[in-house]
Amino acid sequence: MTLPKFILGDNTEYPNAIFVIHTEFPRFIINLEDDEVEWFEDFDVEDQKELENETENAIKLATAFYDNEVAKYED
Repeated sequence: MTLPKFILGDNTEYPNAIFVIHTEFPRFIINLEDDEVEWFEDFDVEDQKELENETENAIKLATAFYDNEVAKYED
């Protein structure tokens, strides 16, 4: 199965949360309500600098994905 890079998630236990799931490395879920990130990967200390760079970019892309999806519903 081929998955999209980003998936929107919703859960009634978190009514104000907006979850975006990033399915490619580094895999994570971000809650756009508070920018909390939950990682699905284990990282070595050596990976820390690369992770910081990748994270910043991935979060920007996740936010842009959400904005784009919401704009489609508003049209």
